[in-house]
This record gives sequence, C-alpha cells and structure tokens, in this order.
Amino acid sequence: MSTRAFITGVSGTELTAPEREFIRAERPWGFILFKRNVATPAQVAALVAELRAVAGAADAPVLIDQEGGRVQRLGPPHWPVYPPGAVFASLYDTDSALGLTAARLSARLIAADLADLGITVDCLPLADVPVPAADAVIGNRAYGTEPGKVAAIARAVTEGLEQGGVLPVLKHIPGHGRAAADTHFKLPTVDTPRDELERTDFAAFKPLADLPMAMTAHVVFSAVDPAHPATTSATMIADVIRGAIGFQGLLMSDDVSMNALSGNIADRTRAIFAAGCDVALHCNGNIEEMRDVAGQTPELSGRALERAKAALAARKPPQPFDRAAARAELDALIARANTASA
Repeated sequence: MSTRAFITGVSGTELTAPEREFIRAERPWGFILFKRNVATPAQVAALVAELRAVAGAADAPVLIDQEGGRVQRLGPPHWPVYPPGAVFASLYDTDSALGLTAARLSARLIAADLADLGITVDCLPLADVPVPAADAVIGNRAYGTEPGKVAAIARAVTEGLEQGGVLPVLKHIPGHGRAAADTHFKLPTVDTPRDELERTDFAAFKPLADLPMAMTAHVVFSAVDPAHPATTSATMIADVIRGAIGFQGLLMSDDVSMNALSGNIADRTRAIFAAGCDVALHCNGNIEEMRDVAGQTPELSGRALERAKAALAARKPPQPFDRAAARAELDALIARANTASA
C-alpha cells in the first residue's frame, strides 16, 4: 500500500476514533511519540502496535527523541536515566576511547529499551556544534565544540543504536549549534561566513553523510540563503545538505508546528516539499493541524520513496547483548567522567 510523505504524532496514550480514521485515510509513512504518549511499557508497546495495525503497515517506522539528559521521552520509573551528550564529551577529553565506548554503550542500552516497545527509530545522534553565544536549546546535548570530536562521538552513538536494531536520525542538519534562539519559539539567523561554516558546523556532519536519515534545522544561514531557514530553502538543501555535506539519505523536516517557520501549517508544509525535503514531520498531535499537513503532502514516490525504502532496509536485527553488564560498565564510565569534571 502506498503512503504519504509525512510522519505524525498523536494526542495521547491511546488512539482516538478521529485519529484512527485519519491514519487509515491519510496513510502517514511513520509516527513519532512524545511524553504525552507514554505511561507504562505495556501501554507504549500496545500504542505502537495499534499505530502499525491501523496504518496497515507492519514496518511503519515509529520514532522517538530518546537522547538522554533533557531530551528523554521515556524515563523513570519504568526506564533509566541516560546521560546528556556533554558527559561523553568530557570523558572523551580524558580518554577518547572511553568517551566513545560510553557513547556507544548508552545508545546500545537506549536501543534495547526502544526495541522492547517496538520503536524502531531514534532521533539521535546530534552533530550540532554549539558556540558560547548560542541559545541553550542545544547546550549540554552536544558532543563538544570541535567538529572532529562531535562527529566521532556521533558515529559511536550511531553504532550503538544500529547494534540494537534501531535506526538513527542525524540532527539538526546542517547545524543548530550557532542558533541564538530556540526554534520552538523563534526563527534564528546565523550570519557566520560560509567558509567558517564549512570548517565548523558543516564539517561535523560531513563524516556522517552515510546515515540513513537526517532532520533539518529551522535556522537561516544568511551566507547561503538569507531569506529561508534550511528546512524550506532549496538552496541550502541542494547546495549544502546534498552538496557540500554530501548527505544522500532520507531528509525529514524538523517539526512543522514549530514557530520558527512562518505561514500557516499548510503553507509550511508546501514550502518543506518545495525546498526538497523528502518527508514532513508534524509532532503536536493536533488533529486539525494533522489534516492540514496531510492535505499538502504528496504520495511518497520517486527518489524520496527510494530513500525511504533504503532507510528501512538499513535496520538490522539486534546483536547479542548483556544489558546488565552494559549498564554496569556505562555507570562506571559516567562516574569516572563526573569525577574528572568535579
């Protein structure tokens, strides 16, 4: 069965009758979960199964933002707390091999949690490179301020997810680290010259261009396109994301409902596809907005469909794994990082 080129959220811990009708009629390619959708492991697993059943697609991707730190949709008492990216960065500075090991272990443990629930995609890793004057929305989620280090830790996180049978989504391409505003509320403009962006922000993403999926940044880079954020900029997508960075996987937008984008939801959705994104993401579970997104979303076809198929095909079965031993090793490494930074 064909699908439409969007990923949608839903409103709560169970599907409503209008949501079931919407999913059957509009055929989203995938789904994304948030804290409002989470109560217990059994409930989440049942919701994930129902999403796929209603969609009529056993392999429909179900996404979540499970980074650790401030961005963790699954948490106590049913799921453990995971460290933010800055912990891996700190440990990397002490011993790069241990920093990479900790990042890989954390992601592998997260993948095990997600696999238990049937969640197949994690919106991780970040390759954003923050600067001192930036908004704190990235902050300690980042893996450092040096592009090579950021890319190395992001690669380790990717490996951990993949070893656990979970697909990664690289974000926020081509970089959110310089943004002086939180894109949930406002559109930031970065005025850094192109050559410096190439050396820093874009450079962190380039070694990760082989990842199967990436999420755009709602950020204007005036040196490339002063009028549009990367998400709705054909120039940014063709020249920077597909060109200079070389990313050829499935490109999804960041959330359509974020206030960094201008116009109504329908306008935003049209602009996302006109710019060259393969898939639009809508997160807030508002059924009227969901309908507006669906109304402007094409069938998933052509090159976008090829990329979507390739992304799903990249997911491998989980490798053998001793969860208790991995958790003990990660805890020991976190303790070491905390001691080093004290």
